[in-house]
Amino acid sequence: MQAPDHALIVIDVQNDFCPGGALAVAEGDAVVAPINALLGDFAVRVLTQDWHPAEHASFADNHPGAAPFSVTQMRYGPQVLWPRHCVQGTAGAAFHPGLRTDPADLVIRKGFRPEIDSYSAFFENDRTTPTGLEGYLRSRGVTGLTLAGLATDFCVAYSALDAARLGFAVNVRLDACRAIDLDGSLAAALAEMRAAGVILLR
Repeated sequence: MQAPDHALIVIDVQNDFCPGGALAVAEGDAVVAPINALLGDFAVRVLTQDWHPAEHASFADNHPGAAPFSVTQMRYGPQVLWPRHCVQGTAGAAFHPGLRTDPADLVIRKGFRPEIDSYSAFFENDRTTPTGLEGYLRSRGVTGLTLAGLATDFCVAYSALDAARLGFAVNVRLDACRAIDLDGSLAAALAEMRAAGVILLR
């Protein structure tokens, strides 16, 4: 059992990120069993959920002529244009049916602002608009985090980097994560997390 000041953050284990989903991560469903096994070891457990409106600016099909996985410039910087995924209220946005969600103390929904994407559990992609997770964790006395979920090189990595920047001690359970690995993004994300002091556990 982890100390009461250590929380488990489970990132975006949703149907659209699992095999057969609109933005499937290879072996995305393989994270479910190890995450379920971890849930009982933590006193504080938070799940995050991508929760996009249909008109979201990060969807390639909302940009005429744009190809999925191309990059455009938003007011906050470069933005990958993704296939439509995790639209609010759809089956794709629901948690994987095998994931144990009842133990969660809190579900943080992110990416619901149409004009800005949100990879991190802590901030929108402008890196300044908060989700409210930091305040919740502080109010629970949390100082350390273990992260797991999807995808290693995007939402997990962004969350880990923001958590480290905020002063939390951060572990990432790579055995309970899977990556998109878009143009070498996995190696870059792992190197950036290591450089920020994130502990990568296999």
